[in-house]
Amino acid sequence: MKQLDKILDEALTWELSDMTLSNRKNGGEIQKIKIRPVIIRDNLVFQAAQYTKTQVFHKNIEESQIKAWVLDLIQNSFKQTQLRTGDREYTILSGKKGNVTVKERKIGACRETDKPNLSHNRKKSYILPEGTPVPFLVDLGVMTAEGKIIRSKYDKYRQINRFLEFIQDVLPELPKHRTLTMIDFGCGKSYLTFAMYYYLNILMGYSVKMIGLDLKADVIRHCNELRDKYGYEKLEFIHGDIADFEGTDAVDMVVTLHACDTATDYALYKAIRWNARVILSVPCCQHELNGQIKNDVLAPVLHYGLLKERMAALITDGLRGQLLEVMGYKTQLLEFIDMEHTPKNILIRAVKSGPARGKDSKELAAYEACAGAVCGHLTLYRLLFPDL
Repeated sequence: MKQLDKILDEALTWELSDMTLSNRKNGGEIQKIKIRPVIIRDNLVFQAAQYTKTQVFHKNIEESQIKAWVLDLIQNSFKQTQLRTGDREYTILSGKKGNVTVKERKIGACRETDKPNLSHNRKKSYILPEGTPVPFLVDLGVMTAEGKIIRSKYDKYRQINRFLEFIQDVLPELPKHRTLTMIDFGCGKSYLTFAMYYYLNILMGYSVKMIGLDLKADVIRHCNELRDKYGYEKLEFIHGDIADFEGTDAVDMVVTLHACDTATDYALYKAIRWNARVILSVPCCQHELNGQIKNDVLAPVLHYGLLKERMAALITDGLRGQLLEVMGYKTQLLEFIDMEHTPKNILIRAVKSGPARGKDSKELAAYEACAGAVCGHLTLYRLLFPDL
């Protein structure tokens, strides 16, 4: 069974060419099952085509569940399994008592035309494709030295590529004739900071000065060590707090991923004050409004803590978006990562489109009306309009 476990661990990835379970043990409606990997909404799942004598039924199994499901079928339902992945083909024979025999055959490297089609009809094209080793992804434990994605880091790999797609979308808004200054507030282990620098500087040829800021001194020290290792001369990691940071006078793009509670407000305020061309923010832990929100009409809903927390988070980000509109930014709230992976999945994308609208604008009046209806104001509002 250890051999079978190892085979399934290595085979049940998006590199699986094909898998067929056949020769039913004890009778049953399903005579044969064919399994292949597919990408649905950027998420790896396994599609099982289950054949009866006259029909075929399809079901999708999550990556986290597929191994247990296949093991159960091999042990209890089917006598033979044919499995092909990479340059190996396996024949797995299962006896009446669940005893398993494995035969392995080398078949030569898989040609491009033989590789499985994902996403039903097409393979997801990532900005940082698998198979091409990226040094910082290897050192941060996302890739192997051969460029293969570590199974447990697949969600992180998707998240990095999804964020780079947002960067790709805003490139037309950024000048290419001069050095761009970018800041990642609350950079943490800096997966995205390294990814942005690598994509813009190495892949796209932009001249970029990039700063990562975080409160954890040990994390910043490690990131600077990796920076030196890769020779990323215009990438700097600084230990400090968002609210107190005064390290530059002008910034082209501000990024903040999961800056907690009012840290997002301070990051947005800094970006507005710098007149940043682009702002990309994924907020987190919107406690401030949750502690203030009150509305007699909504009282039956707000009575439930979970609903109150979610409503406060959504209203917070909506009001932040409105304040960015007041300050002359064209603002969108977009899905960052599927909700099944994280509830913190809203990205605020703001692009400078004109002058600030001022204290007498209808946009600010709309913010104040909404904030008044829930009996709360945001730190961002207080920073932008202290006299109000």
